Amino acid sequence: MKSLHPILVHSVAFLCLGLTACPAGRENRMNADASRVVRSALGAHRWFPGRTSELEGMVSGFLDGAEPFESPGRIVAAIAPHAGYRYSGKVAGYTFRAVRDNARKGHKPEVVVVLGLTHGMRFRGVALMDGDALRTPLGDVALDRESGRMLAEHDDRIAFNYRPHRSGGIQGGPEHSAENEIPFVQAALPGVPVVIGLIGDHDAKTLDVLVEALGALEREKRVLVVASTDLLHDPDYEKVKRTDAETLKRIAALDHEKLAAEWGGRNPFCCGIGPVLAAIRFAEANGCRKGAVLYSRNSGDDHPESRGQYVVGYGAVVFCKEP
Repeated sequence: MKSLHPILVHSVAFLCLGLTACPAGRENRMNADASRVVRSALGAHRWFPGRTSELEGMVSGFLDGAEPFESPGRIVAAIAPHAGYRYSGKVAGYTFRAVRDNARKGHKPEVVVVLGLTHGMRFRGVALMDGDALRTPLGDVALDRESGRMLAEHDDRIAFNYRPHRSGGIQGGPEHSAENEIPFVQAALPGVPVVIGLIGDHDAKTLDVLVEALGALEREKRVLVVASTDLLHDPDYEKVKRTDAETLKRIAALDHEKLAAEWGGRNPFCCGIGPVLAAIRFAEANGCRKGAVLYSRNSGDDHPESRGQYVVGYGAVVFCKEP
């Protein structure tokens, strides 16, 4: 396993940028049926708005504001950023606009597997969120127990474990990387259930078994894998632009071997490298020959005052199964 360089830890702490302070005392909730477990979106009010109307307006604005993408086939995997929506939401809108439009053309997935990372916790394998649903300000999205069980049965490195979701973020707070994608999934693919997983290490074996398990699931259902990552975190605005362009070029070329070999504590060009590698390999195994970079931007573009202090890159990419 590769260790995280201090600049990455500092970067994530400062800007996987949020919105406001996270309200205290928010725990998992269960509805009147004691046998039904409904998890709560712990990042609401911080990473994205907690009020339904405000979040609906923001997400729909990002989706409708994105340029349409003419997909050559079914989108089987995608990459989206996970910072606070005011910083990265516009870029995420491009990813999920493409996913929404693709579904409307007959390519609607039967399950969305959202893969994130833990910013403040390391553990072996992949932790799947358990329960029946995740509640966001947009309502409840079903957690696909059957698909999750199929993944977990493939290898013991994949298991239901809610702890990293609840306390795997910076300073032991809730982890936002996968959760931040869910309101976009709800808006783009209403009614489609999800599996939410956090990758806890950088062990090649973990990645291998995850990709194998996703492949086995795809043989049973139409799967969309969404990888959550921000790109380079660095004070140098020009360096972020240059590095992100090269990273996205390699992602689009499906060059997962070079990405895996060159990523590390001294070169953290993706904070969610594990989810990205899994998405690329899953897409490649499903007949994708190249990815499409839809849009890229960094926080210094919209907030010039951050240049020279703290800049984070974001990219929207989709992978299509060509006819």
